[in-house]
Amino acid sequence: MAAPAEMSPSKDDPPKAKTTLDKPSGPQAALTAQSRDILAFFLIFRLINALCVHTFFQPDEYFQALEPAWDMAFNGESGAWLTWEWEYQLRSSLHPAIFGLAYAAANGVMDFLKLVPSVKATVLVALPKIIQSVFAATADFYTWKLAGTLYGSNSNATWAAFWVSVFNPWLWYCSTRTFSNSLETTLTVAALYYWPWEILGDAKESKPQVALQQRSSVNRLRMSLVLAAIAVLLRPTNILVWLAVITLTLTRFTLDGESPLQRSSLWVLVREVVLCGLAVLAGSVLSDRLYFGFWTFPPYKWLYFNLSQDLAVFYGHMPWHYYLSQGIPLLSTTFLPFVLIGLYKATTSPLSESVLQANTLRTLSFTVLTMLTALSIISHKEVRFIYPLLPILQVLAAPYLASFFITPTSAVSTVATEHLSPVSQATTRTKTTLRHKFFLANILSINILLSTYLGTFHQSAVVSVTTFLRHEFERLHPDYLSLSQPTQHPEELFAFFSTPCHSTPWRSHLVYPALRARALTCEPPLHTAPGSAERINYRDEADRFYDDPVRFLGNEVSEVPRYIVGFAGAEELLNKYLEGTIEGKRTGIKLNKVWEGFNGLFNEDWRRRGKLVVWDTGIYNGKGGREVTRKYI
Repeated sequence: MAAPAEMSPSKDDPPKAKTTLDKPSGPQAALTAQSRDILAFFLIFRLINALCVHTFFQPDEYFQALEPAWDMAFNGESGAWLTWEWEYQLRSSLHPAIFGLAYAAANGVMDFLKLVPSVKATVLVALPKIIQSVFAATADFYTWKLAGTLYGSNSNATWAAFWVSVFNPWLWYCSTRTFSNSLETTLTVAALYYWPWEILGDAKESKPQVALQQRSSVNRLRMSLVLAAIAVLLRPTNILVWLAVITLTLTRFTLDGESPLQRSSLWVLVREVVLCGLAVLAGSVLSDRLYFGFWTFPPYKWLYFNLSQDLAVFYGHMPWHYYLSQGIPLLSTTFLPFVLIGLYKATTSPLSESVLQANTLRTLSFTVLTMLTALSIISHKEVRFIYPLLPILQVLAAPYLASFFITPTSAVSTVATEHLSPVSQATTRTKTTLRHKFFLANILSINILLSTYLGTFHQSAVVSVTTFLRHEFERLHPDYLSLSQPTQHPEELFAFFSTPCHSTPWRSHLVYPALRARALTCEPPLHTAPGSAERINYRDEADRFYDDPVRFLGNEVSEVPRYIVGFAGAEELLNKYLEGTIEGKRTGIKLNKVWEGFNGLFNEDWRRRGKLVVWDTGIYNGKGGREVTRKYI
């Protein structure tokens, strides 16, 4: 791999007919057209993906992206729920700013067109999905491009990487969600594609030109560093990816051949790292200054609270092997055997066409192992924390996947191909036929079933309930649908969520500021010292509700809501208070089920099992929302 595949067309390429002198012709024009087609395919595919996914995965999809974005677009009186991380500046404003600007622009256009509030609300709810579908498609596109750089643009391995992106259940389930990890993945794989991999080659095999001395190479380096810097600012752990790449580049540890980097090239590398890093850092600091109103540096705050204050443990403690036993299998699903083979082969003895290809594969595998090792030391673990490694795993697995399911049938004789490695077979341009079709059909069927269930049914009610409540508010309060700061609110608490904290989206789906709602919170014990008895025994609001609902409802809930939202098991807890205590009977509440939704076949949290239900308390009439009597718990 002396150069990207796009710059090294195969001798087998048929001659291209010339068109005009002004237009590119030949293999390069065909590759450019192919790239446009692939990008268009992924854009359409991920848009459909985004519009088909109606389920809930993790609260950060909404509370670390869309809630602060809503706050940016519609001011502090919009009803957005800003969690403690935003109060203490642990998060960069760069990610939500993307959606905040889109919210503001879309709302301005819809105001100009004088669209009715219900239509505006529907558009604003769907808008982040549409934006994220572009980021997801871009990640798929650059995964394909990275594979093409390694194995050749039209190789079987490159197309294997393409189809893995299409049929991977994790990508269908998560890539179009507005996690910072999703954007981090896009930035990481694009940065890896633009990274000047030729600096990992062997000086004896390199071209006469000195590495990083050509303008095109330096421009690619700059693009890579800018994207990498943004990824690191969004998610500080992303620095592990680039520490691994740069460490092997400079030390040549485990790499073959002699480094083509000379002193002048090293100076260029250091210069660009500093300049690109400072430029991105300046933009981030300015963005945070505009959002928070004062100078702050979220990466430092993030490190302080998660390491010094040890607050990450408050959100879960996983065993050291979590990423090996659960993380990689969940990312890879049925493609796991090929991922493990590709990772092992690339780490130990890459079977490659050149020193450069072998060194690149080994660097990518070293990057995966570095990040897995470092993150395994941290107590709090989630699969999405290693999501940026998925494109690398797909690229490493691609040649072994291709060689298992594809048999070359022409251009190279059977005898000639028997001695070739899987990488060599997969990167050979030949006419091919599929093999192991039964196994392939089963893999694809399982992946399609997983994607359909996870994207359509698993934890779907916690999203659709917000649509029900929003439509009910539009029906009952048509005069309170302004998205600007409302001058009046209906004299009612519209909904009380008795679900565990952050079980549903919030203002990004409820939309209207006048729709007042309350949910159980789970703020961490910031006032306590790490390891103290007070922290160990700390119970947040959601814990206190499920520990003793009667006491909680009697002491901590004051205003009677129109609707109560909870999982089916909560009805017994609510009736225990409403029918079994004097205070509960005085409220006059008689629970009447008005909506329920299927929320999946299973849930690891017993508090979230069963259908999600909405009960009408009967305290308010059905016209205009005026109270029959003003009652409190």
